[in-house]
Amino acid sequence: MVTEQPSPSATVSSQGADVQADRRAGLAADVETAVREAVEGAEGNAALAVLDLSSGAGASVGTAEADDHEFDTASIVKVDILAVLLLQVADEGRALTAQERRQATVMIENSDNTAADALWDAIGGAEGLAAANTRLGLTETVPGDGPYWGLTQTTPDDQLRLLQAVFGEDSALSADARSYLQGLMGSIAADQDWGASAAADDPGSAQLKNGWLARSGTGLWVTNSIGRVEVAGHTLLLAILCDGQPSQETGMALVEDLAVAASRPFADSTGTGG
Repeated sequence: MVTEQPSPSATVSSQGADVQADRRAGLAADVETAVREAVEGAEGNAALAVLDLSSGAGASVGTAEADDHEFDTASIVKVDILAVLLLQVADEGRALTAQERRQATVMIENSDNTAADALWDAIGGAEGLAAANTRLGLTETVPGDGPYWGLTQTTPDDQLRLLQAVFGEDSALSADARSYLQGLMGSIAADQDWGASAAADDPGSAQLKNGWLARSGTGLWVTNSIGRVEVAGHTLLLAILCDGQPSQETGMALVEDLAVAASRPFADSTGTGG
């Protein structure tokens, strides 16, 4: 009986896929180790998700206390608000009005809360956000009640899904909408430029949105950062969420430490063909 043998090219292809899978698994393990070292001794909860658009490698990791923990978004939800508005505008077959553009610009670049209030109302608040998030692929984000968009709760994995909708091609957002949002995230005001950009080879080229909030009940801080950075030839999407921080400065420093820790394995892998 003659049995069919795999062709040499199929064998090589299979071996190549196995090598790439092993590299991705190795990178994920290295990211987890680096992040756990970075959060050792830190107060509160901290978690992140990272995805390398160049290779598909990624990881999701945090402190033990952050397992199954939902974080308040603070101002990172402003990216979600604008993404929802852009979806709704496309559905209506129109462009953003001049006023909407002005509000979107200051909401993202300067983290203006008055503009966010207006656009939150424009999208239909919590109901509008929830409906559009289904289309954007978010499954773990719960909109804030009433006017409290900053108390929307989310996870790093869901924020990574939002970033994929903004920076990836397989998205409910049109190419023009993605380009518009990316441009605003790449024009953050100087006093807003911290967080994920700490990992970038050129921090000025990062595209990001940060969020920070002192909880009135405890006085502890929420500090978050989401964005896209270039690291040693790798295009990384980063979603870093922290809460229970004793001060804004402590939380910001932790976010940046985590951004650097999560990106280092990708930079280290470049020299070994990863």
